[in-house]
Amino acid sequence: MIKGGYFFSILDVDLTSGESNVVPLDEKVAYDYIGGRGFGARFVADLVKNSRKRIDPLGPENILVIAPGPLSGLYIPAAGKNSFVTLSPATGIYGDSSMGGVFGVELRQAGYDAVIIRGRAPELSALAIDDGRINIIPLPEARGKTTLETEQIVRQATGDEDMKIASIGVAGENCAVFSCVNTDWSRNAGRIGIGAVMGSKNLKAVAVRGSKDLPVHDLDALMDVSREGYEHIASHELFSFWQDQGLMSVVDYANTMGILPTYNFQQTVFERADKMNGYIMEDRYKIGDSACFGCSMSCGNICLVKEGKYRGTVTEGPEYESAAMLGSNLGASNFAYILKANALCDEVGLDTISSGGIIGALMEGQEKGVISADDLDGKTLNWGDEDGILEIISKIANREGVGDTLAGGSRAILARWPQLTGILCQVKGLEQSAYDSRAAISMALGYGTSDIGAHHTRAWTVARELENGENWSLQDKADLVIYHQNVRPLFDMFGVCRLPWIELGFPEDYYRRFYAAVTGVERTMEDLLACSSHIYDLTRSINVNLGISRKDDYPPARTFEDPVPSGPTKGSVVSREEYEKILDIYYEKRGWSAEGEPPISL
Repeated sequence: MIKGGYFFSILDVDLTSGESNVVPLDEKVAYDYIGGRGFGARFVADLVKNSRKRIDPLGPENILVIAPGPLSGLYIPAAGKNSFVTLSPATGIYGDSSMGGVFGVELRQAGYDAVIIRGRAPELSALAIDDGRINIIPLPEARGKTTLETEQIVRQATGDEDMKIASIGVAGENCAVFSCVNTDWSRNAGRIGIGAVMGSKNLKAVAVRGSKDLPVHDLDALMDVSREGYEHIASHELFSFWQDQGLMSVVDYANTMGILPTYNFQQTVFERADKMNGYIMEDRYKIGDSACFGCSMSCGNICLVKEGKYRGTVTEGPEYESAAMLGSNLGASNFAYILKANALCDEVGLDTISSGGIIGALMEGQEKGVISADDLDGKTLNWGDEDGILEIISKIANREGVGDTLAGGSRAILARWPQLTGILCQVKGLEQSAYDSRAAISMALGYGTSDIGAHHTRAWTVARELENGENWSLQDKADLVIYHQNVRPLFDMFGVCRLPWIELGFPEDYYRRFYAAVTGVERTMEDLLACSSHIYDLTRSINVNLGISRKDDYPPARTFEDPVPSGPTKGSVVSREEYEKILDIYYEKRGWSAEGEPPISL
């Protein structure tokens, strides 16, 4: 019996009718799916299973699930995570994104374990959740506004300055398929097009206010294990360095290891990486720290451009992915420009990884003569062209000119320019994250078999393989991928951030102990990981139902065809024969068929 951790209440909102109701959460669902991504996967699976036709991700039939986890908002390290789950307009299949900050915490304090949003509002609106009071507020004055401007408009409309708000920019309104949801200035639910789903529903923002105490079975036990956990993190030798640089420290690491995306993944070492790394940020631009709820790591870097062309630009960030994809991947090293591009993406609500991946493909396509200036509204995009990059970002967000095609993501781009097939690095329609995988077949497998497309958060195995895997077999590497695909999504189900585990070696067993103290349910880590594995099977089953099979489980063509030209990983390329072998091994270990069908079906 579950004794804490849940309100056992799901808020179900229909934007079309304006009605909402509270649906009881079954205890077995809470046990089997835990929360966050797990709840979202279950509800999306039910939607797909019960639909008589294929669901358009941008149609009113699609749902958007917002779900924190049972550990969100508690005295637990980095317990500020919240999942957004839907059918992705970028890929046409299952999608989810985890967002930090305090928004998910407030949702829990309002008394809900998840919110399911259906239908389409008759006009641009905000959904306001104030404990048990639910209102859909017309918000026409927010059209075309930035995410920050929208927050102020929503607060004025609700009369509550303390509302926690998740909003979209103009990119979401225009249904750019890699548009984000933004909260707390620059925390985003990115990658798979959550912003576009909100835009398709005429939903400019979700505002939440909660006042309830969170249910905890054994508060004393939770306090004891949490104090121990915070002390463990603070005692790590890299703790202070992490607070200083956060994820920007990865720039030097990736460049040293030969995995930094450079010139659209053509190269893996950037000659000017020292101009855009964490030390440059610290020395010239950083003015403060920020953190998500309950996090002592404070990885958010508040930066200000104090002089020059971009003077006055202030933003929280960038993180490594943004700096790499908008920087080295585009041949740009001016950190002031990177801050400007990052801030612009936040304001209009575009994913920085996909933006950098798409623009990089355009640059290489022009360089190789497979697309022309006429294809890009008469513009020539050269490596490091800061003005051109910023202009393209704005065009995508506003669907102006060529931006209308680009806003459709990889699938729309390849439909128009099939000659970019070997140049645009994507899997299942999602552009690749900022880690080259040619020297690490496990990372290639992680990209290929990710349920949402080429994203690193499902299986970031590249460091483990490069540092320790010289004598590993393909069996070992497949095991590593499966383990990451089980443990990393488990954090999303709990509602906590994975970075303490990744960067500071925070032991996994702490999470079992947190869960036991909060819920009163003793479970082994093996049992919890098996639960996560089952949900990976479920999301695979959703995707198989939507047409995904073995043919879709391959990394970008460059992984097989273009050996790394220089640097520590020079000559590296993944053998197609070896990849076929490891894919067979992976399927067998997961219990999937030779075509990638899981043992469960919808």
